[in-house]
Amino acid sequence: MKPLLESLFPGREINMAGEIFDRTPGTGIIVFEVLIILATMASIFYLGKIKKKVPQRYLIIVTGIFIFEMFTGPMWNNLHLGVWAYLYHDVSWILTMGWSTCILFSVLLTEHFLPGLPPAKRFLVSLLAMLGLGVAGETIVVKLGIRTYSPEVHEVIWGYVPFLDIPLNVFYYIPVFTALVIGFYGYWSLVLDDKPVMPMKKRKWGRDFLIALAGILLFEIMIEPMVTNANLPKWSYIYRDISLLITGGWILIVWLSLKIIDRYFIWLELGHRFILYVITIGIIAMPAEAWLISEKIRVYGPSAVRDMSGIKFFGMIPVEVIFAIPLYFALVVAFIRYWELILDNRSLQ
Repeated sequence: MKPLLESLFPGREINMAGEIFDRTPGTGIIVFEVLIILATMASIFYLGKIKKKVPQRYLIIVTGIFIFEMFTGPMWNNLHLGVWAYLYHDVSWILTMGWSTCILFSVLLTEHFLPGLPPAKRFLVSLLAMLGLGVAGETIVVKLGIRTYSPEVHEVIWGYVPFLDIPLNVFYYIPVFTALVIGFYGYWSLVLDDKPVMPMKKRKWGRDFLIALAGILLFEIMIEPMVTNANLPKWSYIYRDISLLITGGWILIVWLSLKIIDRYFIWLELGHRFILYVITIGIIAMPAEAWLISEKIRVYGPSAVRDMSGIKFFGMIPVEVIFAIPLYFALVVAFIRYWELILDNRSLQ
């Protein structure tokens, strides 16, 4: 049925629910895409004069953005970009390129013009710059008719910004999203630049736990429209269906995994240790997620289910969730470890 529908509607995608996503671009959108490509080329050329390994840095940011877009795809729709502009469902390399260029520009210019600031403060400056760029970018894609939001997101929208027609939620979504990607870039830039990182004899367990709490809780609130935590004690809910039991469980899994690996595998370089972090957390988190799904505690929303293939492992956990778990934790782990590293190592200041 799906191939037949797609043959009847060229330039459009028919999802698993039979809904039509129009990919046909207008003149304004084509101009927008060309401008993004030209701006990316110009930015890489200019930044290459003030910073080494700019293409590699750009690739790190592209990876972080792509991970985020793959994981959060059910929350929004990207339409009318042309059949050439999509990689998977409505995930577009054009929008990935645009976001990546903005982040690369804000991060590298902050490093160049404010070299005396500690990394933590530069992080915050980059985040503030990205809020302005992100709001402008979101306004443009909404005005052009590229961006729409899933019904689940509409249910939690606080209101709209006058004249811009974008949800007020973007003032929360953009900082959380860009903080994760900048943290991802920050961690892997240490690997790229081969920065010396000294192991700490005395760990600041309380501080590190709070960093893990911030990274996971803020992201959980952001993606809350995608999945519902149901059938839990009422006292455990702290915001809508965000539950201390679920979020607290993820925090403990991540925090303890990082501490154990850093204790016994400190001799591994940062890149290899990161891979071990994600594998270890994934091994623990996947069966936990499968059990939560089977007990109807984790219930994925219609927009998430809409794009699922129907293939399940062990008869209960969708294959898309299998891939989403390491994507989610890759961003969160990089954010947590980057902040721990820059706060612990004076050599990185």
